[in-house]
Amino acid sequence: MGMAPRFNFLLHAFLCLALTTTSFSLSPKFYDNLCPQALPAIKRIVEAAVHREPRMGASLLRLHFHDCFVNVTSFLHTTILCMPKNGLELIFLVFQGCDGSLLLDSTSAFETEKNARGNFNSVRGFEVVDQIKAEVDRVCGRPVVSCADILAVAARDSVLALGGPTWKVRLGRRDSTTASRALADSVLPSASMDLPALISNFKNQGLNTRDLVALSGGHTIGLSQCVIFRNRIYNATNIDPTFAKERRVTCPRTGGNTNLAPFDPTPARFDTAYFKNLVKERGLLTSDQALFSGGSTDKLVETYSKNPDAFWVDFGKSMIKMGNIKPLMGNQGQIRVNCRKVN
Repeated sequence: MGMAPRFNFLLHAFLCLALTTTSFSLSPKFYDNLCPQALPAIKRIVEAAVHREPRMGASLLRLHFHDCFVNVTSFLHTTILCMPKNGLELIFLVFQGCDGSLLLDSTSAFETEKNARGNFNSVRGFEVVDQIKAEVDRVCGRPVVSCADILAVAARDSVLALGGPTWKVRLGRRDSTTASRALADSVLPSASMDLPALISNFKNQGLNTRDLVALSGGHTIGLSQCVIFRNRIYNATNIDPTFAKERRVTCPRTGGNTNLAPFDPTPARFDTAYFKNLVKERGLLTSDQALFSGGSTDKLVETYSKNPDAFWVDFGKSMIKMGNIKPLMGNQGQIRVNCRKVN
């Protein structure tokens, strides 16, 4: 291949790639013309579900978080149509972050992420997602809203329903056609992590220390299972003894694994009690108290504990940032008809 043809070919390939990768970005206005009834429909169902069971707000928030953190990198051998006649085969990397992969049930091709260590017998709210999907497809007249976008909007509406801040959710994500339990096992943060491990876990997702502290504040709502915090209430040294004693009442050394305890005294209210708790060494999980244990995040925890506005602003910003983790867009992925399975 001479210089000129090679250059033309490379230019062609580059333009092609540019077309397939850069022409799309998420936007809060994505459904404004496509289906203006979509967002109000999601809000209605989330509000009703959270009203019925306040814990559901935390469950829906967590679904979005655990969806975004798992990035499946799959090699796709694709013949690029706009390539020269020989139809060069390129290997494409599809990074999937907030792509609804968590919602997929197991198939012969992959095991569901619902079985991963950080999810098994613990992620919940799938029936509400199904309900939202059915209603949104009904009001829109066809499946135009992705399951990934439903998770992003439901997370925001849940926080709002429990008295928290709002933010403009960027939309236009598409749904993955695969999932990876192994990847979920390796990337989801664990409740036993110390501060350096948490910082590095979030950094791998393009999130900084401020994002880590703000997003951990999502634990101002919801409950945790005894099996997750048992080790801390019996063995930790950086724990308020009275608090440890209170928690042991419903979380024995053996048995009672699924007994629930709130992260803070107001689990149905999105407030700053979570951070106030940390300052008093009353964090429920090891990974909670790690944020206030003499490390680089102590100052921010104190700030949030005293200043709800600062927490709210940062929480919204960090949620937008997390919602931007490697989404599928444009003609990547699909809009699922049923959030539990690939079309």
